[in-house]
Amino acid sequence: MPFWINLTVSVLSFAIAGISGFFLIPFLHKLKFGQPIKTEEGPQWHAKKQGTPTMGGFMFILSTVLTSICGYLLYIWRCGVDMTSQENTDSLFRFLSCIVFAVLFGLIGFIDDYLKVARKNNDGLTAVQKMAMQLVFSALFLCAMYIFGDTSTVIDLGFFAFDAGFFYYILMIPVIIYLTNAVNLTDGVDGLCSTVTFVAMLIFTLACTAMKENELSVYTMALAGGCLGFMIWNLNPAKCFMGDTGSMFLGASVTAIGLMLHKHFFLVLVAIVYILEALSVVIQVLYFKHTKKKSPTHEGKRLFKMTPIHHHFELSGYSEYKIVILFSAVGALSGIIGLLLFVI
Repeated sequence: MPFWINLTVSVLSFAIAGISGFFLIPFLHKLKFGQPIKTEEGPQWHAKKQGTPTMGGFMFILSTVLTSICGYLLYIWRCGVDMTSQENTDSLFRFLSCIVFAVLFGLIGFIDDYLKVARKNNDGLTAVQKMAMQLVFSALFLCAMYIFGDTSTVIDLGFFAFDAGFFYYILMIPVIIYLTNAVNLTDGVDGLCSTVTFVAMLIFTLACTAMKENELSVYTMALAGGCLGFMIWNLNPAKCFMGDTGSMFLGASVTAIGLMLHKHFFLVLVAIVYILEALSVVIQVLYFKHTKKKSPTHEGKRLFKMTPIHHHFELSGYSEYKIVILFSAVGALSGIIGLLLFVI
């Protein structure tokens, strides 16, 4: 894959995402698609963000889908890829499956966002409705991977690997659901989710290049450029939020790329920030229930000041910029370690 193709795709995606904000944000203001804020679910000073347009994720969704497809076509033409070959045809359909999977999860987020805006509160889809849709789309994605030639059921944990057989698919569904929702939870501070994902996509691009997964590198660079363009509007103070529309799309993209590379422990290291964000919520709930049960007054205690853990850092005095820099640095360091140990 010539480097200039990936670079071109990234720059175009950045431009489309950045420029589209000039049109999308006023449009969202006109529709009054503002984000409802519940201060009991976040720091009190987040109240000033009430009404900030949401669903801004459409900026990088549009740019990523358009430029990755164009980049793939450019790759086929420039490199003379033989599309009559079954291997190359399957590769194309796996690439398209990745895009469709991300868009479908973005659709779940859009429905959730729309219901919240329409009802003017944070009551979107129920947990059962979300889970059912995520379960179906996850299963469809795994089926598509199998149908289009990716039949490997080996789970690579870095220092050792094993063939899980049919159970691979049963295990990967909760992995997909956990990780996509973990990315969603990371979207709670201006610029955090988009910046962490930008870093993750750069790491994935290096991995795709090293593994000669040229088609996937087009997608990762397109999404990296899209996230960078969105940051123009999303860094503190945010003029627009990505909403569940964007965060679910990002979560599905991160998961799909990781599973297609079949480097499962590497995926964990690249996605370490998302995983820790979701884990902090689980730990907080379990600790609260345990201490409440043990307490004579039935009063639970909290291990963190607030979860997801980026709110703990906020309440500890960290500015939103510092949180974005710290979490992105952790993601970059963890991803580079994984890249050096398990890919290159």
